[in-house]
Amino acid sequence: MIHNELTWKFLNEFDVESSTQAKARAISLEHGVNVISPAVGAQLALVAAATNATNIIEIGTGLGLSGLWLLAGAPEATLTSIDPEFEYHEQARELFTEAGYPASRVRLITGKALDVLPRMNENSYDIVLVDGDPAQVAQNAEHALRLVRVGGTVLVPHILQDGDIANPAKRAGIIAGFRTVLTEATESENIVVALSPAGDGLLQFTKIA
Repeated sequence: MIHNELTWKFLNEFDVESSTQAKARAISLEHGVNVISPAVGAQLALVAAATNATNIIEIGTGLGLSGLWLLAGAPEATLTSIDPEFEYHEQARELFTEAGYPASRVRLITGKALDVLPRMNENSYDIVLVDGDPAQVAQNAEHALRLVRVGGTVLVPHILQDGDIANPAKRAGIIAGFRTVLTEATESENIVVALSPAGDGLLQFTKIA
């Protein structure tokens, strides 16, 4: 158990954020936004780089932290990010600009994801990040699979829900939604799936058909 705790601590302290990412984290925490860990952020960047992503869509902008990590891995990509909070978008845009990403490659759409996603082009994105309203994670993940191209990847952070996913006694609505995403991912023949324990977990599935 000590070994596991040390490994966990090492894993989640291994990756270092840029100054702008650290600033986005601090502002996010001030606003009570549930942010990804640096370890999860590094995996987002790695997937973006490995995919050679040029077109990314993010469900849930927050204050821009996950978007900054995605663009760190694919600095020439165009990021479309959806969030209902206009105030968040104003702050996030400043951080994207500070990090050197021009406004022409960061498209911020203020609105509810379930209203916006049906209007987005299917099979058009290299990466879709699902990190919006946790109560809608199953619906958002379904849209994400429709939007991502063959060979593209859907990323779902916070999938372990502070350990509640592994606890059969936890059956609240949000937990049920995340379990639905996990079940449907593992049962689909059209994707390959990986589940990472970094941070609060990261589900990754790549469309192969």
